[in-house]
Order: sequence, then C-alpha cells, then structure tokens
Amino acid sequence: MNFARVFGAQPALPSAHIVTVETDMTKGLHAFTIVGLPDKSVAEARDRVASAIKNTETDGDAFKSPKSTNKKIVISLAPAELKKEGSVFDVPAALSYLLASKQIKFKPEGKIFAGELGLDGTLRPIRGALAIARAAKEDGFKELYLPAINAREASLVSDIAIYAVRDLAELVRHLTRDDFSIKKYKATPADLRDDSDTPLDDIRGQESAKRALEIATAGRHNIALYGPPGTGKTMLARAAAALLPDLSEDESIEVTTIHSLAGALTNPVITRPPFRSPHHTSSYAAIIGGGTIPKPGEVTLAHRGVLFADEFPEFHRDVVNALREPLEDRVVSVARAKSSAVFPANFMLIAALNPCPCGFWGSERCQCMPHIVEKYRRKISGPIADRIDMWVTVPEIPPESLSKKAKRASGETVATRGRIAKARAKQTKRFEKSRTLTTNADMKAKDIENYADLSDTAEETLIEAARRMKLSPRGYHRTIKLARTIADLAGDSTIEPSHMLEALQYRAREF
Repeated sequence: MNFARVFGAQPALPSAHIVTVETDMTKGLHAFTIVGLPDKSVAEARDRVASAIKNTETDGDAFKSPKSTNKKIVISLAPAELKKEGSVFDVPAALSYLLASKQIKFKPEGKIFAGELGLDGTLRPIRGALAIARAAKEDGFKELYLPAINAREASLVSDIAIYAVRDLAELVRHLTRDDFSIKKYKATPADLRDDSDTPLDDIRGQESAKRALEIATAGRHNIALYGPPGTGKTMLARAAAALLPDLSEDESIEVTTIHSLAGALTNPVITRPPFRSPHHTSSYAAIIGGGTIPKPGEVTLAHRGVLFADEFPEFHRDVVNALREPLEDRVVSVARAKSSAVFPANFMLIAALNPCPCGFWGSERCQCMPHIVEKYRRKISGPIADRIDMWVTVPEIPPESLSKKAKRASGETVATRGRIAKARAKQTKRFEKSRTLTTNADMKAKDIENYADLSDTAEETLIEAARRMKLSPRGYHRTIKLARTIADLAGDSTIEPSHMLEALQYRAREF
C-alpha cells in the first residue's frame, strides 16, 4: 500500500492547529495535487517539494522526485475545513511522500514537522514556531523538527525535544539512521532590553508628570499626556518602556508567540514588554487587526506592553473608537466574511495630545478659532476618555531647567524602577489565586470588592467627589483601582483619603 501519514501544524492565535499530512499514490496518469483548503503558498509547495527531493542525496544517491513518477499523487492536509496558510507544510509533505513511495522508512508517531524547503533541500525559517511547539506539547508529541533558526524560539516550551534541522538530507539521515547530531536548546532568554528606552534621568523637570508615569506603570493604567508641543510628552512615553518590569516566563512565551505569528519577531525571545508606536495615519486594520483571514494588529502586538498613540486626536475617528473594546475587555474581536478571530489585547495605552491643533491654546501664540478647537477635541469621544484612567498636563519647561548649569537627576530611573517593582510584587501576591488578574488595572467591578479595601473616610471622599465630578460607574471603579496602585506605592494595605484624593485629581481633565 503506497500510503503514509505524518504530522504538521498550522500556526494561529491563540494556539496552533495540529494537521495530519497524508500521501496516497496510485497507478495511472501522472498527477501531483495538494488538497485540504490550501492557500496559494501551500499549493506552490508542490514545486518546492519536488525540487528539494530531487536535489537531496544520501550516500550519493538522489531521491526520485514526485514529478518524475508515472503515478497519481495526492497529499491531503486534514482537517479539510481548516484554512492552510504559509510554507510550514513543505517538510511534512516531503517526508510523507518519501514514506509513501518507500524511499525511506521511519516511525512518524510522536513526531511533528514544520519548515519551508528551499529548492536545494535546505530548511528556511517559518513564522509561528513557538505556537507550533506549544500545540505539539499539548497534543502529546515528544519531538519537534523545525528549521535551525527557529530552534531557540521553540525551546521556550519544555518537555518536548526540539531538533534543529539544516536541510532535508540531514533530517532523513537522522530519522532513518539516527546519526544526526541533535541540538536541543535550553530556554535561557537573554536580556533583550531595548537600548533606545529613554531613562527618566534624561528628562528635565516635569516632576508631576514623572510621578503620574510611575503610578501608571506600577498598575498598568491608561494615561493621557497633554500639553504644548516640545514639552517632553514623547520622551515620557518612551520612558515608560524603561520603567516596566520584565515579562514573566508565561508572559514572555505568550508575547513571543504573538510576534512570531505576526512575523514581527526581531529577537528569538521577547523578555521585555513590547512598545508599539504606530503612526497616526495607520489604517483601521493595521491598528485593530483585519484582512480576509484576520491578522493581529498593533493592539495585539502591544499585548503585555505599551501602545503609544502620539498625536492621539489625529488618528482616524473609527480607529480611536475601535479602542473601546480592547481598553475594556482586554481582547479584540475581528469578524470578516470568511472567518473571525479573537486576539489578546491587554496593553497599557499612553496617549499624547496637544490642547488644540497648533498646540498653544490659551497663549498669545494660538491662532485657532474656537470652533476648530472644539472639533479637534471632539475627536476623543466620551467613552474613550472615560477609559483613560489618568489625564496629566505636561506644561512648558522654563529655560533655566534646560541650562547646562541645571543639575541633572541621577539614579532617578533606578529608584523609580525599584518602587514600581515593590508595588508589582504586592499585586502579584494579592492576585496569586486569580487566573486572570496580574495588575490593579485588570480588576473588574466585582474584583474591587475583594481586593481593594477602602477606609470609611476614603469611601466618603470618593462618593462626594463622584457626585460633584459626575463620574460614571466606570470612572468610579477606575478611580478606586488607581487609588489602590497609589496605596501600593506608599506601602499601605488600605486605601486612605490621601490616596483617593491623588487618584481623583487625575480623573479631572481640562482637555
């Protein structure tokens, strides 16, 4: 019987799908087809696989290409209803054919294969190696064979042997003769801190904004920085990337998986929170995600990190309003005619904006007409503004603060990181029994009753302020979460009036 079955995987979010790659050969007129809902890149695998097999030799003998046989060859990718994309099925398709044609012999049970084949048989890198490794482990596979360049990424998953393969000939020798020198990587990710991060020490003045940024990063709260141009809003936003703690092991695997699937992985492993800064002309699909087959956008690439929206009102209104769901639910749903997907989007939003189009509202330099200013500010709708926990003014800096004689802060970044780390440690202990909560910003209304203990006077202060400021229920709860973070930074177990008053001042916005 000229039939063989091996296993591959289709990378996807939140996890990959195991795919069975079957080959059947029968006598008759020559035909070589791939079925199972393949896209163009999968269908083109016929030519890549045929050339790679023809150019692969063992002991000086080349394999017989599927295009040189007088047989009908069908390669099936199951399940058939799952859309197959990319070049990850080249290797399992080649092995399945070689097994079916009885040119090689090995036991495929417990093994899973992935990789793109060059015409000379070399294995080229693929997207989604980490997602494939996670799915393989969950389905009980013991060995994963993939291109050598993807090995370190996949090695983040424990309890599965990672084989780093350079070419098809090497893989065949290992499977049939067991003489391949395996390279198994141990997950020891290097520190990938971005050297472009801006330390707080480089920012002159703006002490109130720095304090607000410390609170925001400690609890991962959304923050808006508004003020005249050139006052340091962008530098403050980039400083947040330097203040955020490293990702935990689970978060690192999660974020690396997302970036690998999106083709945005610049390092084998991501250990630092991602910092995404899309331009304000970016499209809806680029920010939120989309496409015929839904792909993740910037809100998903910023998962567990920072999404920096510079010139926030200049983004298209539909894009700004589409941020409502991820800012509230920490996920984004993308539905298209052919398929739909739910992507993770648990990020910290930092928005930078000017008070008016020219940026100098209230001064003699401003030439904006009142109706123009009103139209500009209306681009930020009420529901979006209500989801931003902190509104912080970044005023102009006196020239004296920029002078060479002005003393530059020293060790401010290190000290701030230390305070943030202690506050995050309190939150980790507080939510250790929860599967979904990691920071104060993640709390829902029902969680506040369990994890945010208010003193009687603090609650009275909040109720009175909510009445005067006309806070919505969402604003009411977000103020409590913000006060909880301020109390954590102060080392207090109970939210006191001083913490509540500081939190309330950030809810009052002049923009």
